[in-house]
Amino acid sequence: MKLRILLLFSVMFVGLGLSAQIFEPVSWEFSQKKISDNEYELVFKATIDHKWHLYSQDIPMAPPATTFSFQENDNYELVGGVTEESKVHEEYDPNFEMVLKFYSDEAIFKQIVKVKDGAVVKGVLNFMSCDDTKCLPPEDLEFEFVLGEEVISTTDDGNDNTEISEYEDEVEKYKGMSLWAFFFAALGGGLIALLTPCIYPMIPLTVSYFMHGSENRGKAITKASIYGLSIVLIYVFIGTIVAVTLGESFTNWLSTHWAPNLFFFILFTAFAASFFGMFEIVLPSWLVNKSDAQADKGGYLGAFFMAFTLVLVSFSCTAPIAGSILALSTQGEVILPIVGMLGFSLAFAIPFTLFAIFPAALDKLPKSGGWLNSVKVVIGFLELAIGLKFLSVADQTYHWGLLDREIYLAFWIVIFFLMGVYLLGKLKFSHDSDLPFLSVPRLSLAIITFTFVVYLIPGMFGAPLKALSGWLPPVSTHDFNVNQIVRDNLKVYGGGNGDNTIAICETPKYGEHLHLPHGLEGYFDFEQALSCAKEQNKPIFIDFTGHGCVNCREMEANVWSDPAVLKILRNDYIVVAMYVDDKKIDLPESEWYISKYDNKVKKTLGGKNFDFQKTMFNVNAQPYYVLLGHSNDILAKPRAYNLDIEEFVKFLEKGKDNFANGKSVRKIK
Repeated sequence: MKLRILLLFSVMFVGLGLSAQIFEPVSWEFSQKKISDNEYELVFKATIDHKWHLYSQDIPMAPPATTFSFQENDNYELVGGVTEESKVHEEYDPNFEMVLKFYSDEAIFKQIVKVKDGAVVKGVLNFMSCDDTKCLPPEDLEFEFVLGEEVISTTDDGNDNTEISEYEDEVEKYKGMSLWAFFFAALGGGLIALLTPCIYPMIPLTVSYFMHGSENRGKAITKASIYGLSIVLIYVFIGTIVAVTLGESFTNWLSTHWAPNLFFFILFTAFAASFFGMFEIVLPSWLVNKSDAQADKGGYLGAFFMAFTLVLVSFSCTAPIAGSILALSTQGEVILPIVGMLGFSLAFAIPFTLFAIFPAALDKLPKSGGWLNSVKVVIGFLELAIGLKFLSVADQTYHWGLLDREIYLAFWIVIFFLMGVYLLGKLKFSHDSDLPFLSVPRLSLAIITFTFVVYLIPGMFGAPLKALSGWLPPVSTHDFNVNQIVRDNLKVYGGGNGDNTIAICETPKYGEHLHLPHGLEGYFDFEQALSCAKEQNKPIFIDFTGHGCVNCREMEANVWSDPAVLKILRNDYIVVAMYVDDKKIDLPESEWYISKYDNKVKKTLGGKNFDFQKTMFNVNAQPYYVLLGHSNDILAKPRAYNLDIEEFVKFLEKGKDNFANGKSVRKIK
């Protein structure tokens, strides 16, 4: 029996070591309660992930039995042993081929101690967790209770290298749902994703494409149905397979690499040119002209191509929503991500299937001034504007310098000005109908468009344009920024904002390529920031960000810009911005290393920073903010995207206070 167990452990642990996943299914919370003048109840609460279990103390093996070892101390004595307060399961365990007692979801252990005032109870908790197919190595977790202080300390599973974030909380919340609840939650996420701008250009493209052949009602409905079904199949199967095999690295590549972003820019520009009447997008003749049968086949392949285009284009904008669903695929789940992607894709498939069927009815509608063509032209303008965003992501990530903020804004001002002129009927394309009069809806849309143009113009001189912060290049790329000029002059001639700002220690590495918003001074290399933090005796504010991160720009424009936030960041922290998607800045060959997370060589600054985030914090989403002390001690629970300024200030204040008082919520290795 012992030999078989040792072999089992060896196989399970070696298999686990080869896995690219990080399994940390048990988190611990320690608390205490005074029950008499000299007695305390120590509480050890374990929260266990879905499908995992933690073993009882009352089983014949240690490990995997949970055990508690207390350091001997004359200031206290144990009253009895550790009791188990949760519902225990006693079932056949396939890992050990015997009936064992274990806990699911939650386990609470309690120990009563009789003490003198001010006693400290220390010890080690040893535990092991398994699911139905694998076990994690036994873990030793040190604990300490300072009796008399009403405190609650937390940890996850004894590994000091993780911290549960808001992003991870979402994933854990999904894992606890029933399949139906998860399906409807994903469906709701898909409906929200329909509002993202990347979806809009696909509407007229869908209507335009399915207008061909709409005279045959039966074939039109069949083709539209194949279109909708293809959307679901592509999302469910390809999305899940990509998540399982390629993981978050593919999502990061799709969002930030120059190739897909340049492809999307060219694709949107081509769509716009087609909608302006320059040419018509059709399938290759070899698909549709060989025979009637092949024509039908070409039409069905065309429907699949349209579906694939929709999924590809939409995923670049909906990755933050779909990513939390697909993240389950990288955490050992199989059914949940499939169910989730089914719900998510249905939200896309249903309305776009209706759009595909709709052209069959358009022939029966009156041709009132070519209204459908006008819609196509308007969305053509929108496609030009949106396409620039993809080019901007590649431009920022690779430091091409093609689309600085004022150039980007100039393009948008011209595009939307021409769109307003078109809506007034003063600009006409070759396939437009005559516009004998201006309708009230069209005039209203023109007014909205010109109002938007007026809103954009101050941005040419440095106005933050907070409503568009996620879509514009960062303010740091603006050459003529009036706000920055005034701020620099105040630094030179005195005055300023009254803050006793302390300059950073030395010139930041990579500062010629990377910048912080709002005139903040800081670093882009963690080691350099840590050195300065020690020199100035300040905590570190880590900003995991990206050139192509829309939510990062929104946080900087709407939260970082607040005077209270800026004052704390400027005076009380050493700020380090860690760009995870930078592709241009190469590390010196002497700094190349093989990641412990994915066993790949890291040669770029972006790759190093992304690996640092995943390895140290088990998080791959941006923005992600960590407050760190000098000994890798996390000073407050990290935060993700959240536009609540008051809560962000509390977050910064808590980290500052904990640093001053030598406290932390976690240490990382």
